[in-house]
Amino acid sequence: MNWLEAILLGLVQGLTEFLPISSSAHLRIVGEFLPGAADPGAAFTAITQLGTETAVVVYFWRDIVSIVKAWFGSLTGKVPRNDPDARMGWLVIIGSLPIAVLGLLFQDQIESTFRSLWIVATMLIVFGLFLAIADSIGRHTRTLDKLTYKHGILYGLAQALALIPGVSRSGGTITAGLLMGYTRGAAARYSFLLAIPAVFASGLYQLVKSFGEPGPYGLGETALATAVAFGVGFVIIGWFLKYVSTRSYRLFVWYRIGLGTLLFVLLGFGIINA
Repeated sequence: MNWLEAILLGLVQGLTEFLPISSSAHLRIVGEFLPGAADPGAAFTAITQLGTETAVVVYFWRDIVSIVKAWFGSLTGKVPRNDPDARMGWLVIIGSLPIAVLGLLFQDQIESTFRSLWIVATMLIVFGLFLAIADSIGRHTRTLDKLTYKHGILYGLAQALALIPGVSRSGGTITAGLLMGYTRGAAARYSFLLAIPAVFASGLYQLVKSFGEPGPYGLGETALATAVAFGVGFVIIGWFLKYVSTRSYRLFVWYRIGLGTLLFVLLGFGIINA
């Protein structure tokens, strides 16, 4: 049964990681409806995110190679420091610092208190409303070549909020980007690139840690879920970028509010455990 559950959880991870609806919240919720009614855990979530983040690397491979080459070139003086790709490398590094620092400081809370479904439901609704406001009042004019270091830090702080399930890594960063005036496509694209260092660092750390602290799923089952997440996630990236290039985030806002409200009802009637 655990193998089937792993496939299901990998599917959920792949479908929700890049959408602004919080993959960690969905894994937490789905876990409550599985036979064992157990939280898959922060470690399982972080490891399966390696699959979806690998999909980002494959999808944006040419962009990433250009950024890495230009960044290293800027260190040796072969590439000007104001080169767009070199700047993007520095912006990704700077934007990754907040989640790295806060992730270490609040590790215990992330793996326990923050995973309460009461908190998940609240974050789904609150940050759904934030996304609606940002999408409504944002100017949608700035492109990534206008990205500043100040904005990079603000993006990073928004990403760090995703340490709380229900906020959503892409939802937090996209909301910040829209509020700062970036186009929907630019906000989503930078959100994907910014996540790479943080997700790989967290996933690899949890993978090493899991050898000594096994969770509800074994390494084989977790690997299967990660592989499924990679395949599904790769498809979702292309669809999502195409979707937001012509449409608003309204669909995701209503989904978040509806899911959060449903969670409150289920928790209130004792149908699921917080």
